[in-house]
Amino acid sequence: MKMPKAAKKYCARCKKHTDHKVSIYKKGKDRKMAVSKRRYDRKKAGYGSQPKPIQHNQCKVNKKTTPLFKCKECGHGTYGAGLRLKKFELVNQ
Repeated sequence: MKMPKAAKKYCARCKKHTDHKVSIYKKGKDRKMAVSKRRYDRKKAGYGSQPKPIQHNQCKVNKKTTPLFKCKECGHGTYGAGLRLKKFELVNQ
């Protein structure tokens, strides 16, 4: 799917329709000292190893791609609907 790099959308902070810059959302780096990571490491330590089974056979063909819309006036960002696509491309328009 081809999507324009710029789109006119409603900004909740500006309370009007403004130009938005479109990008693809990417997950950030995990924090090593987060509570969930510490709990997971504690469960893995010692005998017993992996607390939950690791899924090896992947049934989904592709992952959901989430577009991120950032207002050019105030910089407020909003997420679009997650789209399950094989190819997601940003094009100039």
